[in-house]
Amino acid sequence: MSQTSLKQKKKNEPGMRYSKESLDADKRKDPDKNGARLSTQGSQELPVPNTDSRGYIVRNQWSRTSRSPSTGAPSVDEPRSRNTVVKAPNSSATSRTSSASPSQHETSPPPPSSEKPSLQQTPQTRPNTQLDSQPPTPPEHEPSSKRTSKMYGGSEPWTLRDTREPRDLQLRDYAHSCDSRELIPKPARDYPRPSPTEWKPYVQRRLQYGTSMETDQECLSEIQQQRQQQLEEDEIDEAYWTSVSMLYEKIPSCARPRPPKPKHAITIAVSSRALFNMVDDRKIYEEEGLEKYMEYQLTNENVILTPGPAFRFVKALQHVNSRLRDLYPEEQDLFDIVLMTNNHAQVGVRLINSVNHYGLLIDRFCLTGGKSPIGYLKAYLTNLYLSADSEKVQEAIKEGIASATMFAGAKDMAYCDTQLRVAFDGDAVLFSDESEHIAKDHGLDKFFQHETLFENKPLAQGPLKSFLEDLGKLQKKFYAKDERLLCPIRTYLVTARSAASSGARVLKTLRRWGLEIDEALFLAGAPKGPILVKIRPHIFFDDQMFHIESAQKFGTITAHVPYGIAQKRN
Repeated sequence: MSQTSLKQKKKNEPGMRYSKESLDADKRKDPDKNGARLSTQGSQELPVPNTDSRGYIVRNQWSRTSRSPSTGAPSVDEPRSRNTVVKAPNSSATSRTSSASPSQHETSPPPPSSEKPSLQQTPQTRPNTQLDSQPPTPPEHEPSSKRTSKMYGGSEPWTLRDTREPRDLQLRDYAHSCDSRELIPKPARDYPRPSPTEWKPYVQRRLQYGTSMETDQECLSEIQQQRQQQLEEDEIDEAYWTSVSMLYEKIPSCARPRPPKPKHAITIAVSSRALFNMVDDRKIYEEEGLEKYMEYQLTNENVILTPGPAFRFVKALQHVNSRLRDLYPEEQDLFDIVLMTNNHAQVGVRLINSVNHYGLLIDRFCLTGGKSPIGYLKAYLTNLYLSADSEKVQEAIKEGIASATMFAGAKDMAYCDTQLRVAFDGDAVLFSDESEHIAKDHGLDKFFQHETLFENKPLAQGPLKSFLEDLGKLQKKFYAKDERLLCPIRTYLVTARSAASSGARVLKTLRRWGLEIDEALFLAGAPKGPILVKIRPHIFFDDQMFHIESAQKFGTITAHVPYGIAQKRN
């Protein structure tokens, strides 16, 4: 071997020569002086603590094997740490440390503290750590310089560093720990994910559905279907209301006037048997009972009832209302007809059909279902009650309500359709029955003397006096419009008194009341039937039945007022 090759070989083996020299120096020195002891038993070498000249323990952080296995592996970016005490490479402590750890590499002495440490890695001694396998928990930040938190998932905590370390090393270690914290991946949150469905191409998915237009309509979203359905309904409604409006345009207008308010109106309560002819229906009720009567009414509810005794009177009241509305469009002092009956509500359908058939403006019904309707008369503010039941009429008279029992004429009579004609008897109808008491108890002579003596004293009022006042109030409305001769209301006084002996007191009483009678007929005891035929009133009120029967024979519609002493005699 040449001399140059030997020199080259010597240059390539500086580490071996340095290690031999250091071993020789260690043998020459006393092992008790530096506090290091080497054990050569077998192949194991025990590390001993290294101290510097001042006696401080020198930490050797160049070796990876000197770390405790519980502390875990250092971070990737952590630089190689140096000894805390800088010594020359030829010192005995350095040589002893190098020889004590055969796994460590021979390195150059550390640079001065002013130089920045170089970051270099030794893949030979670095353990392989996977980032995905159980990442360590980052340490919690503490305000003090001492770190006592656990950095890794191990059971042993970090050992406290010596507080006598230089400040630059403490800051460097804190920076390394922050760098290593950034490299540790944060655990991702586990969000619930739906189970993946099998993906199918469009061609396969399209085969599951039909190709017709109806199927395409079903595939629309719910909102689109609702909008389309709403548009179709709107179009149908619009077409319907268009057809209805065209139909209403062709129908002639039949404006139905609204009924007046009860507090201003003149309320006339009429029973069903007074308004319509229900004689046959009454026989079924009396002979077969209520159930058969109800069944009969339901079966014949579309059969129109024939007019009763009060029918023409009600028609005449409606004519007066029509004339008043022509003169006073906002007039409320009108006649208001109420159908007051003790029939069951199921019979109401037939009554409504009959009322509409004849064009009667009756909007208020009172169907009591077998109960007496007298209790509702005051609730309806009734001014006059007409019924075919004499017992109910007597109940109403006792309650202070003007009432009368209706009777139809024995034969037909022609009635005026343009004028309401009402005829009244005097005593016990418009006036009280005090004169009747004298005539019945003391005779006609005493009666004439009494009337002459009290000629200037007004008579007390009778049950129908209030109704005559209502008629006079409406008459004055026509008089105010210069309609006296064409007034649709005309009143008559038909009395059996004698004008010469007792007529003056009657006229003065009416004058004192502020009432005007269009015609006054004093018959002096003559029959009233022939006179009533000439008058042709829609209704004639009298308190004695023989006058009612006399008028009936001539076809006059009469109303019996069950009031006064004559009822006891009869």
